Amino acid sequence: MLNGIEIVRPEEIEKRSMEIITQELGGRTWPEPEFSIVKRCIHTSADFDYADQLCFSKDAARLGVEALRRGAVIVTDTKMAWSGINKKKLMEYGGEAYCYMTDEDVAKEAKQRECTRAAVCMERGAALDREVIFAVGNAPTALIRLYELIQEKKVSPALIIGAPVGFVNVVEAKELIMNAGVPYIVPRGRKGGSNIAATICNAMLYVKE
Repeated sequence: MLNGIEIVRPEEIEKRSMEIITQELGGRTWPEPEFSIVKRCIHTSADFDYADQLCFSKDAARLGVEALRRGAVIVTDTKMAWSGINKKKLMEYGGEAYCYMTDEDVAKEAKQRECTRAAVCMERGAALDREVIFAVGNAPTALIRLYELIQEKKVSPALIIGAPVGFVNVVEAKELIMNAGVPYIVPRGRKGGSNIAATICNAMLYVKE
């Protein structure tokens, strides 16, 4: 003990945290791998609202895990989300993570078309000749463009993680994705973020085989 603070070994911290989260959920459970995703989102944010706000389409988490194990790639709308994804684990399954937000040609095209870079990034992801999981943690315009691409039959995502955070068109964009006819994991409402998008990806990567 140090001034009343228990010293916990580094390898025990996450385990202890998950035990506390499980205890404070008061007996609430979800089928796996949804339960692991819920707990990891709470662990990342210290926000128990995710227990109520996380929405899964039918079998979405299982479908996401299976896609990753087939070598699906992940396309994000922010470098922060990209940085948070465990790319070493992703590569074990033959997958990669992409973020085009800082590409000069993306910025140029977005300016010419008077749209957001996030929208152009989703188009780049849709053009990949790979099975794709889209992990959106910031831009509602990314979800709006994905919805349009789905309706135009230009992309059929293995999964959309729709977790933009904020106030302008965030709730509406999430609702679009929840009615797009593709697998989704969405924290309903205003909450989310790049850290949550990456956390959901990692939670699926960490599911034991």
